Amino acid sequence: MNSTLAEASSIARSTDLLFGAMLLLCGVMAIGICFVLLFFCIRYRAGNRKVDRGVVGRKLGVELTWTLVPLALFIVIFTWAAHDFSELYRPPADALPISVEAKQWMWKLQHRNGKREINELHVPLGQPVKLVMSSQDAIHSFFVPAFRIKQDVVPGRYTTLWFTATQLGEFPLFCSEYCGSSHSQMIGRIVVLAPADFGRWLQAGTSQPSLAQYGYARFRQLGCSGCHAAGSTVHAPALEGLLGRTVHLQDGRTLVADENYIRDSILLPQKDVVAGFAPVMPSFAGQVSEEDIQGLVAWIRSTGGPQGAPR
Repeated sequence: MNSTLAEASSIARSTDLLFGAMLLLCGVMAIGICFVLLFFCIRYRAGNRKVDRGVVGRKLGVELTWTLVPLALFIVIFTWAAHDFSELYRPPADALPISVEAKQWMWKLQHRNGKREINELHVPLGQPVKLVMSSQDAIHSFFVPAFRIKQDVVPGRYTTLWFTATQLGEFPLFCSEYCGSSHSQMIGRIVVLAPADFGRWLQAGTSQPSLAQYGYARFRQLGCSGCHAAGSTVHAPALEGLLGRTVHLQDGRTLVADENYIRDSILLPQKDVVAGFAPVMPSFAGQVSEEDIQGLVAWIRSTGGPQGAPR
């Protein structure tokens, strides 16, 4: 297994560079302050009669220098960090979606074609991957040190994370949020394969319905098609192409339909009522599982739409 210190994703090098710059800046500042402190302690110590202790006049240039120079340096660091941070939340439109479900104490992962893994994730080299994550119980945190990525996984909502692997091999996966007595056992690995090998691995094994197919089956079983399908007698918003689309709400707000909006629309349908539609949809809380919701999201994603829109 590769070292956790490897730079194995497209953002690892820029993250290390930013960390190094912050460490250097803070180190120089700390050493400089210690040096000045030590100098004044010695020069102005009690009993040193060689020092003029008269009234010191105002030194505007010195005051501006020690105020504006550190301010400028830290504004540069903040802007740099904000840019890198924002990039983490803008997955490419062609990112490969993978569903992640955390529970005490394992990672359950499901690929678009329905293939599942436990505590192990296979991904292709050089292909952006987008993780759509939820938790069944406590707060967990998906952490891959070699990729320099970490994201909390929270019950009751979706969080996302994306990366592009740049090295072949196996890399440790950890939960970095204390989630219970066996938290330390919630570990796994990321396996990066060449694209052709990943394609063969993905197709190997028992054939099973894709996550989108499972979601469409649940869409029909739950009776959603009676209102949302074309030609239905009940007037309800169409769901095809919804993910990433701007939605206008009855109270005048607008939002971008992401995974959390779809989740809330299923469990809390009165929260964000679409403009022009009556709030008649019942809640499906208690009738659908996390897997059902992930399947419904996957089916809606498969129908197209501007999914690369920022969240």
